[in-house]
Amino acid sequence: MKKNFYTLIFLGLFATGYSQTGNVGINTTTPTATLDVNGNTKIRSLTNSSTLTGHQVLGIDTTTKEVKTLDSSLFNTSTTVNTTIAKATVVGTGALLGLSGNNGYEKINFGPSTLGTNFDTTTDTYTVPSTGIYAVKFAYRYGDGVNLNVSLLNFGGGTPKIGIFRNGTVIDEGFFGGASITLLAPLASLSVIISDTFIDSVYPLTAGDVIDFRYNQTGLNVNLLNSNVTVKMVVYKISD
Repeated sequence: MKKNFYTLIFLGLFATGYSQTGNVGINTTTPTATLDVNGNTKIRSLTNSSTLTGHQVLGIDTTTKEVKTLDSSLFNTSTTVNTTIAKATVVGTGALLGLSGNNGYEKINFGPSTLGTNFDTTTDTYTVPSTGIYAVKFAYRYGDGVNLNVSLLNFGGGTPKIGIFRNGTVIDEGFFGGASITLLAPLASLSVIISDTFIDSVYPLTAGDVIDFRYNQTGLNVNLLNSNVTVKMVVYKISD
């Protein structure tokens, strides 16, 4: 009797040891994990949590079907600050903007009114902080956007325009328009210049690229620079 009792104890210990080190399968005869469940799983009466802090989320590996823990930081939906953004606006005469009236491109002097740390107000340049796709907007307007003063027009000398430059080379341009409008008698035809233009596009830029904004008054009377001018620019990264 005692012998049979010891035999039962031995078999019990053996079974316990095996269950601790082997794989257990439910609906499978070949379990490949400590607990291998082939089928639906239900877990009841769980405690709810209102935060991910201090918790881990379970996920299923789509290849191995293993259940794995996912760090809660992967689900962080807090808003991050876009440190690539820069914005500047300047209002004044052409002289205040650093323009001399000479034909050819001249860099805009935006002054101190800027947003962001990547725009240098001393050199009036934006240095690209990281490689990626950037949105760049540049708008230039003098007067009310439409000028009827014929003496200011001289399109035979060229077309006035603005330009975005990267490392000293123009990458995009925006042109001012002009038109001749025939009015009803006894009025004659009238020359009109659209004194408002802008550039709004996206560009692939490389870390370290230097961006600046320029104006070319070719074809306009220099007196136009005495009128009120508003210039705006915005740069920010939108994709890697």
